[in-house]
Amino acid sequence: METDLIAQSFRDALWVCLQMSAPLLVALLVVGLAVSVVQALTQIQEASLAFLPKLAVTGGGLLLLGPFMVGVLRDWTVTLFDRMITLGGLP
Repeated sequence: METDLIAQSFRDALWVCLQMSAPLLVALLVVGLAVSVVQALTQIQEASLAFLPKLAVTGGGLLLLGPFMVGVLRDWTVTLFDRMITLGGLP
């Protein structure tokens, strides 16, 4: 039983990492691909042209997804503390 709770905690930790990182990474992937296509079509090889849109999307994504990320992390922390109490036993 203890190993099941520990294994479930590790699985949940990986799921939380995926939930928190995937939306922002997908947005950055789309922006990076779009900028690369524009650079290839126009043959403009400016480094700041590739960096600045990604920076803007990262900032905007963190502002928009921040409450969601905090909520997911808070829920997982509460679940983790409940599991620690279950494993350790509360007298």
